[in-house]
Amino acid sequence: MRRLSAFILPVLLAACVQVVPGPKGPSRPAASRPAARPPVQKPRPAPSTQPAQPQPASAVAAGVKAGPAVSSLSLGGSDAAAALASFRESCPRVTVRNDASGLTRPADWRAACAAAASWGAKPAAQFFASYFETARIGDGRGFATGYYEPEIAGSRLPVPGYAVPVYAMPGDLVRAKPGDATPTSSGRMPLGRYDAGGSFVPYHDRAAIEQGALSGKGLEIAWVADPIEFFFLQVQGSGRLRAPDGSVMRIGYAGQNGLPYTGIGGVMRDRGLVGSGPGQYSGSMQGIIQYIHDNPRDGAALMRENKSWVFFKELRGDGPLGALGVPVRAHASVAADPRFVPLGAPVWLRLDRREATGLWVAQDTGGAIKGANRFDTFWGSGDQARLTAGGMSGRGEALILVPKGTLARLGVR
Repeated sequence: MRRLSAFILPVLLAACVQVVPGPKGPSRPAASRPAARPPVQKPRPAPSTQPAQPQPASAVAAGVKAGPAVSSLSLGGSDAAAALASFRESCPRVTVRNDASGLTRPADWRAACAAAASWGAKPAAQFFASYFETARIGDGRGFATGYYEPEIAGSRLPVPGYAVPVYAMPGDLVRAKPGDATPTSSGRMPLGRYDAGGSFVPYHDRAAIEQGALSGKGLEIAWVADPIEFFFLQVQGSGRLRAPDGSVMRIGYAGQNGLPYTGIGGVMRDRGLVGSGPGQYSGSMQGIIQYIHDNPRDGAALMRENKSWVFFKELRGDGPLGALGVPVRAHASVAADPRFVPLGAPVWLRLDRREATGLWVAQDTGGAIKGANRFDTFWGSGDQARLTAGGMSGRGEALILVPKGTLARLGVR
């Protein structure tokens, strides 16, 4: 999933569940969540017999059209200023990295980056209007969810009450040698391990790791108190551990076990557990957590449906790092699919969720954030960030801001 150093998973659980939108955050506050109820089982829908449609491999393949002038977007002053600050942080990367979307080249960003460095106190909206033009990718219909940096109870030492290990990357997690396994759809060899007989096999899944497959190998970098909170920190891909003495340890994504990510919100929906009826729960992150607390045995089994396991490393600095290698910022950074959005590019979203409408900067990716016009908005840390991210589901229009001259070079009118 998400990279937030990289906040991989991808993100995101909220990215994988259907949410009933509200004016702010999830539609049902914690105080009004239902008491424990027996789950309602519903039959799964029959699989579709229609062949899957091939997906475009890049923004250029999806189709690029010229959008409206940046000056017509009614950029807010604080919104544009936050985006300019994040764009400035991205400049050392965008001016040297290759763009998988096919939209831009490193040299295209240099004029805007040079101007950003010396822009000073001038209106930030004027900066974007001066150096950028908008592009609509495909149909331009945007969908955005949210993610955040969780903070949970944790400790560097296994003190009483903190028994759930946080593991670093294990040395036996490797890519298969050519000929030992079938390459993935991307052409890379899969991740896994070599067993005692020298055969390449899948790596330990979530259930095996929870049952002690990695115990005694010296991989623990910390311990946390609540396995449910830790599951959601893994979904987010990065977070903060607050120790009993008040000290904080920031951890970020170091790697993943190579097994597919399964959004448990989707599993709940397939089982008829998401909705507003008896025995059903909100599809927001908060609703899913409530279900797991209300149904401990089934909840533990539900979490194990996601066989993916995320390994961590300690992070230094003033914020979690995104896939671009720079800190992601609350209300300014967004995760996107780099095949369709150049990482570092400003993104304009006009959604049916007012709080997510505005200018963002693509600085991250996510395992569930795939396809054109699919985004995951970052809301920072703390209780409000958690509420907003967990209930975020917005649809509307998406535009990519690219350096002026890009569309003419691509032959787009």
